[in-house]
Amino acid sequence: MEGGGAPPETLTEESQSGCVLPTSLEASGLKKSSWGFLLTGIVGGTLVAVYAVATPFVTPALRRICLPFVPATAKQIENVVKMLRSGRGPLVDIGSGDGRIVIAAAKEGFTAVGYELNPWLVWYSRYRAWREGVQHLAKFYISDLWKVTFSQYSNVVIFGVPQMMPQLEKKLELELQDDARVIACRFPFPHWTPDQFWRLEVRGQSASRGGTFRGREGESVPDLP
Repeated sequence: MEGGGAPPETLTEESQSGCVLPTSLEASGLKKSSWGFLLTGIVGGTLVAVYAVATPFVTPALRRICLPFVPATAKQIENVVKMLRSGRGPLVDIGSGDGRIVIAAAKEGFTAVGYELNPWLVWYSRYRAWREGVQHLAKFYISDLWKVTFSQYSNVVIFGVPQMMPQLEKKLELELQDDARVIACRFPFPHWTPDQFWRLEVRGQSASRGGTFRGREGESVPDLP
């Protein structure tokens, strides 16, 4: 051929050979890409799971009145049950946590209800009630205590914090019957005067317990360090 050019077949072969990557490099790139997607998925899934689990526990701290989850001790449960044995009627635990008070009351024959804002604790409480065989007496609901009416309950248990007690006292004053029993653990109500007390030794320190408010029995159980 004139002009000294290479045959068309040769040019085509050279062009094609210059664009093809080795098979080993292609496989390596695909493998790295797959691992990158997998790692991103694992990290993302982990963050979503942590957020889903932690949010119900962290959110109460951001509320105007923080009611953290602090499990009742075995002695506190025992004291509550002792006070309940002289009473009758349905019971409610305001901020029921992991359900231990409601379940203990159900074992004593009470129809008991727990209201709790943390869904994980509510689901766990339902599981515990089922495991203890009292699911027919112990019920748990995801709800804000300020949006619930307590007029149907004869016994009220509350493990509160000082900031909430004045407002809760007014709410219960309006909603409860005069013969209702209120057991306030850890912190007392500001204006109701308890008429029953007992002393409990906690790590060498003594704390007052128990009382009745205008026909409403209550217990003041402050935590000691």
